[in-house]
Amino acid sequence: MSVLVTGSAGFIGSHFVEHLLAGGDSEQLLAKDLPRVVGLDNFNDYYDPALKRANVAGLAGDPRVTLIEGDFCDAELIERVFREQAPRVVVHLGAYAGVRYSVEHPLLYERNNVAGTLVMLEAARRHPVERFVLVSSSTVYGVGAVAPFVESAPLGVPLSPYGATKQAAETLGLTYQLLHGVPVVCLRPFSVYGPRLRPDLALTIFCAAIAEGRPLPLFGDGTVLRDFTHVRDLCAGLAAAITAPGVVGQAINLGHDQPIAIRDVIAELERALGRKAIIEQLPPKPGDMPLTHADLTKARRLLGYEPRIAFREGVAEFVQWFRQSRA
Repeated sequence: MSVLVTGSAGFIGSHFVEHLLAGGDSEQLLAKDLPRVVGLDNFNDYYDPALKRANVAGLAGDPRVTLIEGDFCDAELIERVFREQAPRVVVHLGAYAGVRYSVEHPLLYERNNVAGTLVMLEAARRHPVERFVLVSSSTVYGVGAVAPFVESAPLGVPLSPYGATKQAAETLGLTYQLLHGVPVVCLRPFSVYGPRLRPDLALTIFCAAIAEGRPLPLFGDGTVLRDFTHVRDLCAGLAAAITAPGVVGQAINLGHDQPIAIRDVIAELERALGRKAIIEQLPPKPGDMPLTHADLTKARRLLGYEPRIAFREGVAEFVQWFRQSRA
């Protein structure tokens, strides 16, 4: 089983590669055919590339892993990867991330998240695969979406170019499934966190501010609700989608189904760090949704998905990793 994972050096991608190599939760995938993983990443400078290289440093010597440095927007490179590596499964995690950054740099997101996804789908059309897992985002649920978010309900209008490009990528994927038979399943993660979390995300920013005794930037009044999902729970859902029957052509939420107010997130970090936050109250940021909440009915039915890591447990683990990484 050869699995091509784009964005393999990122926060989620590196965890997912480790999940596959460790055996994961997909017994059907791994019982008879241990995976060979082809990881693709361009190590861009959206955040420090050294952090991404550290994420995959432990994989470099594993004979089951082939790491390729390159851009999935490069059609010639992707054609060569498909021809030489012959992946049977694609897990397309690669994307330009960041809601707020997308507001200022929309063309960058269109190139990577839309055109780049189209390059991957074209390659999968020419070199048929058994499953194409297109990793989308909860940001596809925009203005007008009713919480908890159900996959079959209207999506609404995204509040950021990032969300819009993720919506467009999903549409392309499902079009290629109908038009060309590319076996696409779209997964929608919700506020993923855990060790190796990106430095630009709120949990990392808050943790650093509290730990260092600096003002913590709080945009809005702290009542925004997020469906925080531990990265190991997400990886279990991704792995299940590789082999689960009846999921091709579907969009499926992967969340925790327990939205948490940002002020309660700060309180959990204070508890884990043993220090109080110095709050710097700031105006709300454009592009932020007031609430994300995943309905997991479909994920439970089709993937056997069940989030297992409680937020308090996950925050304690995150803080431990944060302290070790800073040491």
